[in-house]
Amino acid sequence: MTAIRLRDVSVDFPVYQGGSRSLKKTLMRAGAGGRILSDASKRLVVHALDRITLDIEEGDRVALIGPNGAGKTTLLRVLAGTYEPTVGLIDVDGHVAPLFDSALGLNPDATGYENITLRGVYMGMAPSEMAGRLEEIAAFTELGDYLRMPLRSYSSGMLMRLAFGVATCVHPEILLMDEWLLAGDAHFLEKARHRLASFVTGSKILVLASHSDAIVREWCNKALFLERGQVRMFGPVDEVLDAYAETVHA
Repeated sequence: MTAIRLRDVSVDFPVYQGGSRSLKKTLMRAGAGGRILSDASKRLVVHALDRITLDIEEGDRVALIGPNGAGKTTLLRVLAGTYEPTVGLIDVDGHVAPLFDSALGLNPDATGYENITLRGVYMGMAPSEMAGRLEEIAAFTELGDYLRMPLRSYSSGMLMRLAFGVATCVHPEILLMDEWLLAGDAHFLEKARHRLASFVTGSKILVLASHSDAIVREWCNKALFLERGQVRMFGPVDEVLDAYAETVHA
């Protein structure tokens, strides 16, 4: 069974610059709500995540909610394996697809077709697998002969079409998203929404960081309320969103 398990996971980031009495550090400490402290070596340390224990099971669609700086993006990157926990244990059972930056891994000097393969390799797929998806991605993006041209000749809209088409060409077991991914102009938008819906539905676990209550209520069945790197509440999405709204308007 696909699952994610975290046990007492913490992530710390040391702050190396500035003197201990600097105004900058004082402001940082105040602005972070007390999450910036000193370690044994008298360095300032940002406690981005603090003793997170969490079980996410197959079928869960979990929204990460909370104010800016709550630790949502850090938690996503821990789940993706980008960040190693400072302490604690994490066990991820299933293939993970982080969809943080759909343009990551693209080369502006390579052609569209070449970049489809490059992006696929970045996502953990073999070049032979991507070769079998070229025709489908080309049809979806509607880029035609531009796929034989280098990316530096693309407009921003064309680049987003290509990146979106490649990023959503497979259905991962565990999908990690930082905000909702939509791409393209008005003509392309509905097509992109339909493809994204299919992409998300095909995953066994979704973990989505979003500030949109409407998106969270539509796509998620659970929510994790983070504040200052700690879990404030985890449970049914409506209950957690209501509890978060109370803290915002308090």
